[in-house]
Amino acid sequence: MDAIQDENAILKEGFLVKRGHIVHNWKTRWFVLLPDRLLYYRYEGGKRESCPRGKVFLADCKVTCPCLEYENRPMVIKLKTQKSTEYFLEACSREQRDTWASSITAAIHTLRPAQAPKPDPEHSPIELHNVSLSQVADSMHDIHSGIKLMNHIEQGSSFKKCFTGSALVDWLVSLNFVVTRFEAVTLSSALMDENFVKPIGIKSIEAIRSGELSDQFLDDSTALYTFTERYKRKASVKHEVSLSAVELSGRVVIQGYLLKQGHNRKSWKVRLFILRAEPGYLHYYDPSRDDHRPVGGFPLRGCLVSALEDNGVHSGVKGKLQGNLFKIITQNDIHYYIQATSKEERLEWISALKQLTC
Repeated sequence: MDAIQDENAILKEGFLVKRGHIVHNWKTRWFVLLPDRLLYYRYEGGKRESCPRGKVFLADCKVTCPCLEYENRPMVIKLKTQKSTEYFLEACSREQRDTWASSITAAIHTLRPAQAPKPDPEHSPIELHNVSLSQVADSMHDIHSGIKLMNHIEQGSSFKKCFTGSALVDWLVSLNFVVTRFEAVTLSSALMDENFVKPIGIKSIEAIRSGELSDQFLDDSTALYTFTERYKRKASVKHEVSLSAVELSGRVVIQGYLLKQGHNRKSWKVRLFILRAEPGYLHYYDPSRDDHRPVGGFPLRGCLVSALEDNGVHSGVKGKLQGNLFKIITQNDIHYYIQATSKEERLEWISALKQLTC
């Protein structure tokens, strides 16, 4: 499970954007650096999950910083393990990139061979190149060749329009998305991790608690899965943000990863926030995208900025949060709820924002 037994053992922690192994997309994860390994977690509903999504053993790892393999992502660090598995991690700034690289390198140098944990004897991570999860999910919905949805009963409970884990594995292999069943399980886990499919029923939901992504999807004829509501509503119209060159011409005051609550679905997402002065604007970006255009932003003149207490329930805030909240109310009375990763970070952002609201 890799639970952190001693909080004092944490050398560094924070958000980084990680490139996927299976499909080379980018997702924000919470990383925790320990003396002998690097753990990464998923944030759900404004709170870090209790079990890590993965781990990197640091013994004999090599760090490349800066990594020049991604021209449009200059803040990337490359970490290559003893088994030649490559991890690409993107920080929010050059300072954070260099700090992370230095901290990881120091941990590697101080890790003696006798202290190195033995890598898992399971399968090494596989890479499925040129696989689009969206295309796989669309094919699953195909009327003629898609996966067959059926009604199942598990321990007396009835589940409609679902499929079994082994049925999805069979389908992926039969349509040549993968070659082996092991690859099919890995691809199925990615579909589940990216919220295209979800577990239902006791057996498949219980597997989620195992903590290891590779063990969470079950190639089992009694484990039940279905499509997520998120994917069913995927045809929603995307809002295109109009930006002027003036907005983005200001001097960068502060930037970093923060959690933002959505206005419609009230879900919490990690965004890269950049505060600019002259003129004063706050923009936020989706770090999973490659185009690096803001997905939103607003002028700060006339805004109200305030911290929210960590105890109690706040009107307009959804989810089980970890505190460190603050709120921005624009001149148009639009409320933005934002979560920092620490009290110190929240204070730093509020202080910088207030200087530009006059």
